[in-house]
Amino acid sequence: MCDYSLHAVKSRPAEVGETLITTNFRGTSTRGFASECDPTVAVCLLPGTELAFAEPVKYDNRWIWTRTVNSRVGKFGKIDPLVPERHHDAIEFPDGSYVLVTQLCEGQRATVLQLPATHRPADKAQPAVGTPAPTSLSVD
Repeated sequence: MCDYSLHAVKSRPAEVGETLITTNFRGTSTRGFASECDPTVAVCLLPGTELAFAEPVKYDNRWIWTRTVNSRVGKFGKIDPLVPERHHDAIEFPDGSYVLVTQLCEGQRATVLQLPATHRPADKAQPAVGTPAPTSLSVD
């Protein structure tokens, strides 16, 4: 997913194995992920997407000081989804800490390791081979 302030930016979903770069999007006050090949298109991540950063993750609050997370892997998610008009996209790290995507310093590279599993609707599920088909019970 892409944060609320990126709705006016062209976007597409992430793909496993691609390298993303953190960037500022023109016309917004939001940082996010883009493809190295096309930095003008926002790459949207689903909650649960796992990333591996090329270097320890750096972030800031748009002030002078930059901080570093002592990790190079993280999982994309949302924080405070019920609070309107704020950034929700975040990266959670193995130690339980998180950083808003919009606070990630520009120019960092991350590889998409894994996308979250999607659930198949129950009516489309196929029984396993050798499993008897369900029968209906009648009560007289």
